[in-house]
This record gives sequence, C-alpha cells and structure tokens, in this order.
Amino acid sequence: MKNPISTTKAPGAIGPYSQAIDTGTMVFVSGQIPVNPETGEIPEGIAPQTEQSLRNLTAILEQAGLKLDNVVKTTVFLHDIADFGDMNAVYAQHFTAPFPARSAVAVRDLPKGVLVEIEAIATR
Repeated sequence: MKNPISTTKAPGAIGPYSQAIDTGTMVFVSGQIPVNPETGEIPEGIAPQTEQSLRNLTAILEQAGLKLDNVVKTTVFLHDIADFGDMNAVYAQHFTAPFPARSAVAVRDLPKGVLVEIEAIATR
C-alpha cells in the first residue's frame, strides 16, 4: 500500500514527489522547507525558518492523522553547520522524550536558498 498524503496547510511539492507517503504502518514525509503555505514567504534567519519547517511537517503529519510524537527519525539539512545550535534550540521545543533518531548534515545548497530543510519518518 502506497497512499500519497497532501495538504494545503504545507507548501505543495516543487517537483514530481508527494508531500508524504503512507504505507499503512509508516509515513514518510518529504523534506519541508520554510515556506509559509498561505503567503509563499520565507522567514529570515535559522530559528524562524526551523519553526516554519516544523509547522509544515506537523501539518502533513496531521493530515495523515499523526503527531510529532509519532516521528521516529528525522533528517535535518542545514545550509551552514554553524546554525546547528540555533536550529537545535527550536527543534527541542517541538519534540519530547523519547526523541526521534536524527541526522543533521550541512549541504551546499537548499531549494529556494533556504537555510534548513527537515524530513521525517513516522509510525502509526
């Protein structure tokens, strides 16, 4: 079973991919960049961008009937690893113990020139 998840409460896919795929037991959420789905605007700075990316991720999970507590793994892509501390401070406000497994990596560029992108895997 491979069911796409889609919501207008998060930015639409920029290319040929789904916002998320639900396999029945797991939901795979595509990387979420900090685009406000209502305005199309991108906030400035790593903390506001992390907050918006997590709002987008949360909206997709809610469309699938899940919460951040269902997340078992995230990957955080940062434009600059020096932003790790500020990203982590915002991230920590959204997740509770037991925290999901996580990878955080610096990458050369991200779509639309953003500073952060976050993807997740959640279980039912």
